[in-house]
Amino acid sequence: MMKYVLTALLQVLLVGVSIGQQDSVVFAQADWTVKKIARGVYLKQYWFNKSLFGSRQNISILEIKLNHRNRIDIAADSVHLQPTSQFGKDHDALAAINGTFFDMKNGGSVDYVRLDGKTLNATRLEKNNARAMHQKAAIIASGHKVSIRQWNGEAGWEDQLAGEDVMVTGPLLLWNHQRVLLDTTSFYTHRHPRSAVAIKGKKVLLITVDGRNLKAAGMQLSELASIAKWLKADACVNLDGGGSTTLWIQQFPDGGVINYPSDNKKMEKSALYKPGTDLDNLAADEQKWDHSGQRPVANVIVVNKKK
Repeated sequence: MMKYVLTALLQVLLVGVSIGQQDSVVFAQADWTVKKIARGVYLKQYWFNKSLFGSRQNISILEIKLNHRNRIDIAADSVHLQPTSQFGKDHDALAAINGTFFDMKNGGSVDYVRLDGKTLNATRLEKNNARAMHQKAAIIASGHKVSIRQWNGEAGWEDQLAGEDVMVTGPLLLWNHQRVLLDTTSFYTHRHPRSAVAIKGKKVLLITVDGRNLKAAGMQLSELASIAKWLKADACVNLDGGGSTTLWIQQFPDGGVINYPSDNKKMEKSALYKPGTDLDNLAADEQKWDHSGQRPVANVIVVNKKK
């Protein structure tokens, strides 16, 4: 009996490996749309029609070569929430992506944020003083250098991190080119819109994956880790996702939002709307597929150009 169980398990593992290899080939062979945003800054986009992870996926990647022309900074407000695009405009940024997790009711980040060497928000630990899954990694931006750090297991770890701008976030997906063991709770295994930052040599990759729509399923975190792995990133960390997922570029159409944020669900004026419809619970095929669904957030990562 044990022999048959082991054989069946081996067959399942081999099928999983085969599917993973097929997905990596599909990803590598995709004919990405590439647009030059500025010197050393490129936007890459592709819509996979039922071909990646057995689903539709819409992926946007902003690739930034860090040099004297381009730098990464963090922008945030200690209390007030506003769209990613507004943060970008207020800081005259070239581009912006939503940041880490925040308090949707009272405002402000629930994870540590430091701006220009000064702490703006402290990490809000859980009731048992344990760290949440999104409080075990950090992005550090200092001048024209960006790095990702892993929690060392100590209390007050973020206070000791050296850097001008620091944003605690997570979970970590890739570390030293290798996948990080991920949890199996629903946050990890259900498909959602996702945002991430990856480091690849002297380049920073800002990644968004759209979801909650028939045209884009969203990803499990293990699938997002696969994307980072296939991009040959050194390290990659998850940002707040879901309705927060937004990638904005200055002077682009549709207010600069280049992905499809999922918070634009209400369709009062559409042909699908009928009196009595519960507008907050429309099915995925009844949700809009446009650039207007930004969710106000507490912080973002911005790409700044040389003044």
